Amino acid sequence: MVDPATIEHLAEGLCGISAILFTFIATFSRSPPIERFVQNLIAASLIAAAGVLWWLSLSGGELWGSNYLPKPLSLVCIVIAISARMNLKGENVSFGANPHTIGKESAEE
Repeated sequence: MVDPATIEHLAEGLCGISAILFTFIATFSRSPPIERFVQNLIAASLIAAAGVLWWLSLSGGELWGSNYLPKPLSLVCIVIAISARMNLKGENVSFGANPHTIGKESAEE
């Protein structure tokens, strides 16, 4: 039997890796093959984190002092994993000002 504290550290590590990769996805998007690889890596680590969080809940462990938190967070991980796989291919979905194109438009004028 694995100690629940070990499972907790594993869950925190997987979530941390996913958060760091998600933060730097714009850097990876400069190369489409690398972007797809990182998107797959984020999705895989989040699905693994969801499984580990569910395992933590079933083993009677706690996450940040709460035994209620692991199950809802595992569902959040699955939703974010699905959104990480969405590739917008540079399309503007917010219809707001894009800071990357402002400089290009000024240079073209």
